[in-house]
Amino acid sequence: MKDLAKSLGANIRARRKEAGVSQDALALECGLDRSYLGRIERGEVNITIEKLYEIAAGLNCSAASLLP
Repeated sequence: MKDLAKSLGANIRARRKEAGVSQDALALECGLDRSYLGRIERGEVNITIEKLYEIAAGLNCSAASLLP
């Protein structure tokens, strides 16, 4: 399960960087704390489906495209 969180976090980070968006900006867009978004990207936490969809909306992509 830990590998899944790490892969998801890496996908989110890669998509964010492709979009040229900072962690601060994405966190603000999604209503998340920047440090929590950092923990998501490092795979330190498991997120809910709701959070996944909020992040995907902030990145203008589908939630499925972020899944490993």
